[in-house]
Amino acid sequence: MFYQQRVLVSLLRNSIKLALKQLKNWMAPEKAKTSLTTFPASAEIVSEPLGVVLVISAWNYPFLLSIDPVIGAISAGNAVVLKPSELAPASSALLTKLLEQYLDPSAVRVVEGAVTETSALLEQKWDKIFYTGSSKIGRVIMAAAAKHLTPVVLELGGKSPVVVDSDTDLKVTVRRIIVGKWGCNNGQACVSPDYILTTKEYAPKLIDAMKLELEKFYGKNPIESKDMSRIVNSNHFDRLSKLLDEKEVSDKIVYGGEKDRENLKIAPTILLDVPLDSLIMSEEIFGPLLPILTLNNLEESFDVIRSRPKPLAAYLFTHNKKLKERFAATVSAGGIVVNDIAVHLALHTLPFGGVGESGMGAYHGKFSFDAFSHKKAVLYRSLFGDSAVRYPPYSRGKLRLLKALVDSNIFDLFKVLLGLA
Repeated sequence: MFYQQRVLVSLLRNSIKLALKQLKNWMAPEKAKTSLTTFPASAEIVSEPLGVVLVISAWNYPFLLSIDPVIGAISAGNAVVLKPSELAPASSALLTKLLEQYLDPSAVRVVEGAVTETSALLEQKWDKIFYTGSSKIGRVIMAAAAKHLTPVVLELGGKSPVVVDSDTDLKVTVRRIIVGKWGCNNGQACVSPDYILTTKEYAPKLIDAMKLELEKFYGKNPIESKDMSRIVNSNHFDRLSKLLDEKEVSDKIVYGGEKDRENLKIAPTILLDVPLDSLIMSEEIFGPLLPILTLNNLEESFDVIRSRPKPLAAYLFTHNKKLKERFAATVSAGGIVVNDIAVHLALHTLPFGGVGESGMGAYHGKFSFDAFSHKKAVLYRSLFGDSAVRYPPYSRGKLRLLKALVDSNIFDLFKVLLGLA
């Protein structure tokens, strides 16, 4: 897991470097076009801080998901209160120590605690609330924000599908799915693949390839692998066990299924054709279980995805250009990745966020700056060139002239001025 943590720290360093490098450009007023209606005038859009914002972060990537939004909030000029997750107490304590040591406490504060402290924070009036976590708690956050008409960014999750076409490089596809699922916190990631859709004909090849690569990566007993993350706590272990122990689900295991509650370890587990109405297909898994659903043809995958709430991410593996284009055009998700898993997170030029039940709002790069800024419209007019057309008494001629001005129609304006209309 040391390797993964180094990667996450590098992502944070890149976010900070980008903000330092680009902040002057982000802050610069954006010129806006004007029209005949306001002539002579100039206009611009000015970014200003919202004020004091609350950031409530998640436990699965406690540093990345805490500091990354704080970078955007500070860049935009806000004061920030950060509430780390109590489910990662060591990280929460370290964040408190480091931020108090290196950041101005009058601008950035950390509040530790659990439900009581979070509830107390939500009773206060904020200028924006940024939350990363489950849709269940997202609803609580939104309800609390509504009392003060506080805008929110909700980074939630959902059941992110992976569609695998037979026209693909099977080995590369399988390796990228494995790393995207089990290499990312053993499935405890909001953009982790939640289920696979493929054809009945192709499924056996896909499963055999996954078994082969999983053994290469994690050995014959993956629970003992140092590269396999633990489940965060006993409550989440029991939740995942409940998903797996349903009778109609446990019979569908084709690989894995081993559990070690004492060490909070669950092996990578593949299931084939679990019932669509089972618990494992009704809620976000957020763990090392991966159902594969088989279809008569890949066209059916679009119906399956569209019949469910919009996910945070959707993935497709194929060489087929038309399928890529159709997938990107018709599947609604927070983000689409073709031929890889979760790598869109590393691009600061792309917004990261959900849609529908997977969240609202987006951040990363300039999108973080924008998420914590108010875009203020500013219009500068001259006191010269004042027109009598806007003032009483009104006439039909004034009305025609005013209409031409509002429509910004230069041809009609000249016709009115020349007495031709």
